[in-house]
Amino acid sequence: MMDSRRRFLTMFLVSGVPLGVMSHTVQAQESPSKPIPKPPLRDEDTEGPKIDSKVLLEANQKDIKKNIERLFQLASELKAEVEKTDSVQVLSVVMLKKAEEIEKLAKGIRSRAIG
Repeated sequence: MMDSRRRFLTMFLVSGVPLGVMSHTVQAQESPSKPIPKPPLRDEDTEGPKIDSKVLLEANQKDIKKNIERLFQLASELKAEVEKTDSVQVLSVVMLKKAEEIEKLAKGIRSRAIG
């Protein structure tokens, strides 16, 4: 029993020491990380014209309305296709593509509405 313990400890030390030495040498070879200098703060007045937030919000709202109209159109088309097909049949590829497009459009509307 003592022999197995000695063998275990010997194997543990033999395998552990080279790993410790290698990790130490790898760390020593790495160059010390230098902090990245931050760019100096600039005045926004000197950078050029500012974008009016009101104009940006209005454009965003117009885009959301356009996307909602497209979403309504796609949902209506999908509903019509579902009503045409038999409920026993498998959904067609066209219907699945349309559902994916609806999902993408809805996610885009949500992300624009959030900010």
